[in-house]
Amino acid sequence: MRTAPYDMRIDSGDDRFPVSGPRPRLSWKLPPGWQRQEGYQLEAHVHGARRERTARSSATHLFVDWPWRALRSRERVAWRVRVQGPDGLSGWSAWHAFECGLLDQDWSARWISPAASAEAPRDGARPAYSLTARFGIRGEVASARLYATALGVYEVFVGEDRVGDAELSPGSTSYDRTLYAQASDVTASLRRGADTLRVLLSDGWYRGQVGAFREPAGWGDTLAARLELHIDYADGSRQIVRTDDTWTSARSRIVRAGLMDGQTTDFTAAPGPARPVRVDAVDAPAVDWSPAPPVRRVESRPAASVTQLPGGAWIADFGQNTSGWIALTDLGPAGTRTVIDYGEHLGPDGDLTTAHLDGVRPGQDPVPFVQRDEAVSSGAPGEVFEPRHTVHGFRYARLDRGGAPLDARSLVLRVVHTDLRATGGFTCGHDDLNRLHEAARWSFRGNAVDVPTDCPTRERMGWTGDYQVFAPTAVRLYDVAGFTRKWLRSVRDDQLPDGRIANFSPDGRRIKLHLDDQFALLTGSAGWGDAIVLVPWVMYETYGDRDVLAENWDAMVRWVEWALATARTARHPAREARSAQPLPHERFIWDGSFHWGEWAEPAARADDGTLIDPVASDPVAWYMADKGEVGTAYLHRSLTTLAATAAVLGASGHAQRYTALAEDVRAAWQTEFLDARGHTKADTQASYVRALAFGLVPENLRAPAADRLVSLIHAAGDHLGTGFLSTPDLLPVLADTGHADVAYALLFQRTPPSWLAMLRRGATTIWENWEGIDADGAASGSLNHYSKGAVIRFLHTHTLGLRQRRGSVAWESFTVAPVLHPSIPWAKGTFDGPRGTIAVEWRTDGSDLHLSVDVPAGSTAEIVFPGAEPFTAGPGHFSDHRTVKGHHHEHS
Repeated sequence: MRTAPYDMRIDSGDDRFPVSGPRPRLSWKLPPGWQRQEGYQLEAHVHGARRERTARSSATHLFVDWPWRALRSRERVAWRVRVQGPDGLSGWSAWHAFECGLLDQDWSARWISPAASAEAPRDGARPAYSLTARFGIRGEVASARLYATALGVYEVFVGEDRVGDAELSPGSTSYDRTLYAQASDVTASLRRGADTLRVLLSDGWYRGQVGAFREPAGWGDTLAARLELHIDYADGSRQIVRTDDTWTSARSRIVRAGLMDGQTTDFTAAPGPARPVRVDAVDAPAVDWSPAPPVRRVESRPAASVTQLPGGAWIADFGQNTSGWIALTDLGPAGTRTVIDYGEHLGPDGDLTTAHLDGVRPGQDPVPFVQRDEAVSSGAPGEVFEPRHTVHGFRYARLDRGGAPLDARSLVLRVVHTDLRATGGFTCGHDDLNRLHEAARWSFRGNAVDVPTDCPTRERMGWTGDYQVFAPTAVRLYDVAGFTRKWLRSVRDDQLPDGRIANFSPDGRRIKLHLDDQFALLTGSAGWGDAIVLVPWVMYETYGDRDVLAENWDAMVRWVEWALATARTARHPAREARSAQPLPHERFIWDGSFHWGEWAEPAARADDGTLIDPVASDPVAWYMADKGEVGTAYLHRSLTTLAATAAVLGASGHAQRYTALAEDVRAAWQTEFLDARGHTKADTQASYVRALAFGLVPENLRAPAADRLVSLIHAAGDHLGTGFLSTPDLLPVLADTGHADVAYALLFQRTPPSWLAMLRRGATTIWENWEGIDADGAASGSLNHYSKGAVIRFLHTHTLGLRQRRGSVAWESFTVAPVLHPSIPWAKGTFDGPRGTIAVEWRTDGSDLHLSVDVPAGSTAEIVFPGAEPFTAGPGHFSDHRTVKGHHHEHS
């Protein structure tokens, strides 16, 4: 039993080597069993300075402001805490160590760029460059730190040692405004006698390809790197090796380095001639330190099978769709060229097919989808191909080496994504649901490569709508606090001058600077732009970080005010035809600008059985369709959330104004889109789910609206009809309105459209389209799109029964209320939240329900057995059983 605070953290994303800015915030968890904290004592030792102490009377133990002077560059800190409670003072925690990074004003290194040379004109076909300097070691090394960043993707080598374990540094940001640096401990390398610094630099996100149509990123034309090596000697002296005009550059053996299309390494190629670097050829923003964990190789997996095709190529199946690359340890005899193509699907002939991922625009030729790595062997012993300047989404790889043999044991899948700390788990007594949970979890992992993307293949863009719908699920799986704060900074960076939010961030196309671009007309959609309001609120509710609201407040207000102004001043043609002058309520109907709408609802079928894509079949009609129901619903939701945010930030005037506006919008929505029977004008499953989830339906009409939703589901043969925006709320809405049986009927549905239909057709991740692989085995769209995987939140909140109570922040209080089904005899799960680990386990035995709950310190649990009155449990372990009427286990 711990008798002291534990899990000490700062708001830096990397637990392995924490690096902060000048004022890190401190967090800790209370000793187990503690009801609450009433005060704390902090002690810190800043290397080379005196020991600091402070004591406060406060219940706060999450994101505590740094109480002392601002840290200076490179200062090393060890801190600990003990807490005061009703029963006295705890013991001291263990010491927690971190360092302050090299702050922007203290960098003395210059930006260096590869020597000007003739480059391949096509983005994705340019080489990586090697930038090199030599230096001398002056004595016994006590410690050494490397600080580095780049415009482009980089690796650093000290001697022969690769620095650190981060991948794809410095990560994806809106490079015109935000650039992060990385710090590493390189003491061991220098003690082994290393005397060279080498940077491998490639296009990466900075000037590589963007999106399905492989357009060039618009951040800049010139690659650049900046680094400083600080060496502290045992005699107290210090040496700094920095980038400057003494460095040289040359083309590396990576002759092609495209983040999207792939990498080619020619081990037979002689290094290019060394030429002087260019100095200060770029404009770059101030250097900062990321709140997010880095991208890493988080797992290695052998091939599940390797099959040779009749033509001589091999198909490697790794058994799981994911993001990463293949490391190859057997490159064959000198001169052997190995070509590796990556994809998600095999055709009927067993060969790789990627046509479903081609970029398609109406009236234009498709842009072929390519993910291809190549390696040319030099025949040297121990040669390994590890393509670290690209990343791919795939389950299958096609390897062709021109007739040379292949040792299947030499293939290793490197799973590569942001190194997020797992915080939530779920398993139950129904294998299909366990498989569904894993598929959704893998989908999020594959789309968490430094930013939350839509898919790891075709587009790889940080679509705001995708993360808006999935964030409430993401927080139940991983600690995404720093990951999300980093991404939200890009969303703010990319905001348009009029307040609109870009469709995706970081926005390499830089729509904010190209307002006459056709894509700018498709910017500013409800459900997508609302991410700037809704995602910070999810982070605040989950982690208790008030700053995530404060730093996004201005962007939230600008977005909502733009939407309000658009509702007042623009009308959909359908309403203009209805009346020349707007009706009074129309000033709150957001219908006169572009909306993506519900998006990706189950496709209708033509008479011949083929699926009809409404966008491709008639893009003009889709674009012009009235989506005011969706826009107005989201306007209400964002106004309500903005009012709550204002209240948290102490802006009472704003809170009152936005609360009143939310009521005006709600009334307008009811006037325009709801009739006296509780039926929506659209009369679709999605419209009812949205209305009930967002609180738009008056209390007296909620039951009729829910009944109508159920009737539409039954009319569809107990199939769902929702798309992108409302699917996450479908099952919770049904269960919370008394229709848990219908929710489970949809969950267990095995024919399309459904989640289990995906699994039956071989999915290991969630698909973009409900029928991403049709009955004939043909693929369409991305086969790794996490948005529809948000359904697994229902497994946590309802099947397991664990959810945070309304009004609670950072899991101060939570409810355990399992929603049972005869086909699920047991469930268990954990959530390692900001106050500690919550564990829930239940099982049925005939009519008895056995339930146990672990409540962490500083939390209270409301426990609800079906049909019984709730009761409260404090920190500790709870276990009980009750008879549940009408419940008997059966197999499905």
